[in-house]
Amino acid sequence: MAKHEKVELHEKYNEDGSYDGEKCPRCGSFLGEHSDRMSCGKCGYTKHQ
Repeated sequence: MAKHEKVELHEKYNEDGSYDGEKCPRCGSFLGEHSDRMSCGKCGYTKHQ
């Protein structure tokens, strides 16, 4: 994904409404996917890939 690329909400979820993204081990929110890391916007947890 390019920086600030517009993504429709329905593109993030599967047909049955589930989401395959990884959850934060600290707070349980979904991690945001970046090019070199995954991060939680709620608690600040960062996982480098």
